[in-house]
Amino acid sequence: MDNGFLRYLYSKQTTKWIWLFGITSAIVLTIQYNELPIFSGISFLLSGAKASFLQKSYVRSHDVKDSYMGFNISVSHNKAPPRDVDKKKPKTETLPVMSISEMNELLQKSHDLPHSVPAASRVDKQLLEAKSQIENATITNNDVGIYAPIYRNISMFKRSYELMEQMLKVYIYKDGEKPIFHDGILEGIYASEGWFLKLMEANKQFVTEDSSEAHLFYIPFSPRLLQLTLYVPHSHSRDNLIQFMKNHTEMLITKYPYWNRTDGSDHFLAGCHDWAPAETRGLLLNTIRALCNADIRAGFRIGKDVSLPTTYVRSAKSPLKDVGGEPPSNRTILAFFAGYMHGYVRPVLLNHWGNDTDMRIFTRMPHVKGNKNYIDHMKTSKYCICARGFAVHSPRVMESLFYNCVPVIISDNYVPPFFEVLNWESFSVIVLERDIPNLKNVLLSISHEKYAEMYERVKKVREHFFWHSEPIKYDLFHMILHSVWYNRVFSTKLS
Repeated sequence: MDNGFLRYLYSKQTTKWIWLFGITSAIVLTIQYNELPIFSGISFLLSGAKASFLQKSYVRSHDVKDSYMGFNISVSHNKAPPRDVDKKKPKTETLPVMSISEMNELLQKSHDLPHSVPAASRVDKQLLEAKSQIENATITNNDVGIYAPIYRNISMFKRSYELMEQMLKVYIYKDGEKPIFHDGILEGIYASEGWFLKLMEANKQFVTEDSSEAHLFYIPFSPRLLQLTLYVPHSHSRDNLIQFMKNHTEMLITKYPYWNRTDGSDHFLAGCHDWAPAETRGLLLNTIRALCNADIRAGFRIGKDVSLPTTYVRSAKSPLKDVGGEPPSNRTILAFFAGYMHGYVRPVLLNHWGNDTDMRIFTRMPHVKGNKNYIDHMKTSKYCICARGFAVHSPRVMESLFYNCVPVIISDNYVPPFFEVLNWESFSVIVLERDIPNLKNVLLSISHEKYAEMYERVKKVREHFFWHSEPIKYDLFHMILHSVWYNRVFSTKLS
């Protein structure tokens, strides 16, 4: 074999290895910085299967992973952060989906499960007595300030709320430095956690300094401010945030004796940022978690955790500005949606219905001062589509209620706010993601009488979702606290 032929082979081999090295490097970098859909899809699928198994088996887990991957974060307090996530949906037939009827059944089973407390303390006896009174509440059809059809059981809700006002005492941990603890943002889509924290710490009726009389222990922290303070931009990792909350929890357990009495089941927290489920894993999974991202696949447990409403507050000084809308006779648009094409559901919605003349399905609308164009569409539409983005929750659910538009929730495995007491099927339409191609038929099949009924119920239920700088009866602050109280009462049984 002559030298010329050897040089020819050597040059071919070198070229091949150079190409192979280049392609391999490109793939690694793409996975690291752009998260190829196939890998995100596999992660989504595995986490979904795991969480569904745990939920349906009623097994407690300390490490159920989130089913979304949101990493690139804006430092703006008032705007939703852009997230570099997978736009493709894994194969629909392989994803576990829990229907609303299955959620209802799971709620009932969770209240029937035996839970134990180690000793018959005065607080335990009060909780057991409250539970007995709620279960045997005097039957009522209505009451001033509450409207029977929007509740699962108005008699139980009314009695439970009365007992909360009479009995409930909450001990608040004072540990932790601002801004992560004892501080919150009052505007934007994550405002719920800030408003609740602010109002809870200022409350005089329910807060106690005497831990021995406390039915609940509140851990006041802001997942949004945790993210803004500690997340390393472009790091693609929340590990330091998760570790931070783990360290804080372990400090509380070591410093105080309160946790060990119930293994944390009488503790609670509230978080609206998408990452709150991840930051409250481990020991904090034992607590009652009030979460906007109420995703069964991410470990949300019906009957224990509380679904926190995502309220987009545009003005902290005037959170109720511009609510209301047209009567049914003036609502000329069948259904409306506008927004960024986040996640895998919204592009499907746009693809099927973007050109339909009866519905207004858009991408992001051009910015108008006060978001007037968007709000006007909500005020003149019969149904408002609340399609999930990267995470299951969306401020559109609350916006629909504020503007008297019947919400159409398209977000599999999302547990609607205050699920334990509100009958969402009475004032909203819940559509599985796979049924988007049939969406128009679903809406047209609803009779005018049924729509008018839901419209009136929307007007009634929205009163539960308003923030007030000075809380009033049945408002959002009280509803959050009530759901935490309610789930705590129904998890109490003596061993």
